[in-house]
Amino acid sequence: MEQFICSNCGSKHEITPTLWKCECGGVLDIAKETPEIDVSGWDAYPNSLWRYVQTMPFKKDSKTWEGVTMGEGQSPLIVLDSEVPDTYVKVDYMMPTLSFKDRGAAVLMTLAKELGVKKVIADSSGNAGTAIAAYAARCNISCDIYLSDTTSPKKIDQVKAHGATIKAVRGTREDIAAAAQRAVDEEGVFYASHVYNPYFYEGTKTYAYEIYEQLNGVPDSVIVPVGNGTLLLGVYYGFKELFENALIEKMPKIVAIQAKHCAPLAEAYRNGEEIAQPVVNEGTLAEGIAIAAPARSRQILEAVRHTKGTFIEIEEDEILDARAELSGKGFYVEVTSAVNYAGYLKYEKHPGEKIIIPLCGAGIKSK
Repeated sequence: MEQFICSNCGSKHEITPTLWKCECGGVLDIAKETPEIDVSGWDAYPNSLWRYVQTMPFKKDSKTWEGVTMGEGQSPLIVLDSEVPDTYVKVDYMMPTLSFKDRGAAVLMTLAKELGVKKVIADSSGNAGTAIAAYAARCNISCDIYLSDTTSPKKIDQVKAHGATIKAVRGTREDIAAAAQRAVDEEGVFYASHVYNPYFYEGTKTYAYEIYEQLNGVPDSVIVPVGNGTLLLGVYYGFKELFENALIEKMPKIVAIQAKHCAPLAEAYRNGEEIAQPVVNEGTLAEGIAIAAPARSRQILEAVRHTKGTFIEIEEDEILDARAELSGKGFYVEVTSAVNYAGYLKYEKHPGEKIIIPLCGAGIKSK
């Protein structure tokens, strides 16, 4: 088994069921070398994100994932409109629980199963909770999900359907996370966090691997929504591994999208700061990225700057207009996911620039 390393102080830790952050308070990464990518070996695996399992930090002979997977990954990459043939949407809502969070949940719960975990706790604005609940059920692991008492009823119904216990919390997204973390420490159980556990990013990095295969190369730019950075960091790590294996010749530019009413990362980027300062969430329809104090802000900002990317902030009316326009093209996404297309509409594109837009969650998940 690999080790965790603190991104703040550099301390290394054995991976245990109850460890979720360093004693210094720093977030944990996986202490590992860049994996050697053997593209010729991918076809030996099923057509899911697990075709890339050899790049993940599991034992080489591990088969645990075979009893966990529900066929997640390998979402379609489709030209958005024949008039703009270089713009693609990646339909990541075509997953078992209808959002991209299944990528990380499948990998994280595989780790939990390997560690012999009996119970997990997670906090979420909705989609990560649904995904963790589904894969916990798949692993026969007990699960508590901490959510806002204002979370979309459809997402709550999904979580309940998988047998998880809902813990509704009144307060900010940060209040919900704090409640979950207290429970994790008090009960001494596994924190199935899409923010704190770096194995989640081993799942979301497969987004980049799939694009590499689907394009037979690399796009110029990737539009990515960002709250906690779950997809953004996965995209960055995935393309970085491909680049370091000399499979691609450049890193795509990461164009990060935030809702203007809750945009600490965009503000930090604009001010040249290395770490985002907490902001007050003024209220946004994009509940899935309304994160006022992102724990991995340093890593997110580094990723955007390293790829010569940028941030774009979206107004509330632009979110609904973008959702309607996407629906008119046949793609019905949840409200949060519409910020991606809204960002694309504001982005200053260059002629012939190859751009990917993620469609992260299905429209039936929200009002």
